[in-house]
Amino acid sequence: MSLLVLGSTGTLGRQIVRRALDEGFQVKCFVRNFRKAAFLKEWGAELIYGDLKLPQTIPSTLYGITAIIDASTTRIADFYKADRIDLYSKKILIKAAKLAKIKRYIYFSIFNARNYKNIPLVKLKVQVEEELINSGLNYTVFSLCGFFQGLINQYALPILDQQSVWITKESKSIPYIDTQDIAKFAIRSLSIKATENSLFNLTGKYAWTSSEIIELCEKLSGQKSRTSIIPIFALQFMRKFTKFFQWSWNISERLAFTNMLLEEQSFELSMDKVYSIFHISASDINTLENYLEEYFSRILKKMKELNEQNQGTSYLDTF
Repeated sequence: MSLLVLGSTGTLGRQIVRRALDEGFQVKCFVRNFRKAAFLKEWGAELIYGDLKLPQTIPSTLYGITAIIDASTTRIADFYKADRIDLYSKKILIKAAKLAKIKRYIYFSIFNARNYKNIPLVKLKVQVEEELINSGLNYTVFSLCGFFQGLINQYALPILDQQSVWITKESKSIPYIDTQDIAKFAIRSLSIKATENSLFNLTGKYAWTSSEIIELCEKLSGQKSRTSIIPIFALQFMRKFTKFFQWSWNISERLAFTNMLLEEQSFELSMDKVYSIFHISASDINTLENYLEEYFSRILKKMKELNEQNQGTSYLDTF
């Protein structure tokens, strides 16, 4: 089976490529920048030029493809173009996939997206979902809450660098999940008939608040955090203000996600049915504790080695 992966250089996309290659799939990556994607070629994937901002490049990328895995998302710099990239071009991609008789189209959306259509980028995700559902293609949609990997820049690095960690008082519990586990579900779905034309919520084993994550990072790093609380109304004001200027629309779009912090929502933590369908054991799913423990262990070991090297150099310099 030949796979075309969109968003292959991203946090999730690269894990999908690696997993697919490890399981013997022929993988082609839809990329704009061959230099940035060179590591994928080194892994064994084939690089195919394609640009969602240039829809005319889409059809030729589907030649010889059996399934599409769409892990792409709008980059921060392109937020103001999202309707063109995440909707118009995706519609063209879906129609082209139908004409090319693609056997499966896997798409990644946002958990409870239909409850947040007032957020522009979430609304676009829903529109692409609907386009895919009505296309006649065999599809599988995975709705995601958040990645373990995204917590490194948000919490772990600021704590290690003794920088401020910004949180809101209205912090909600979120069941983050490892992108490697998401890739596991995505690739496994290709061989399971019961996953066709279905939507699955993928969540981690436990829902974490910001305070709990910070406490865990403090414990594993041995360092105290510098936590700063920003009022939610301040973020809302900034969102309205930045919406007035075209150069700050991308900031406004990101701040729109603060609406999620104000609304009540419940995350369905039970994954038992999903595990059963995918023939995956709960014990095979990574936990945030294990993920962060491995991360801090590697970082602290590296820091220790660098300190020892610096001390050795300083000692030799005295002679």
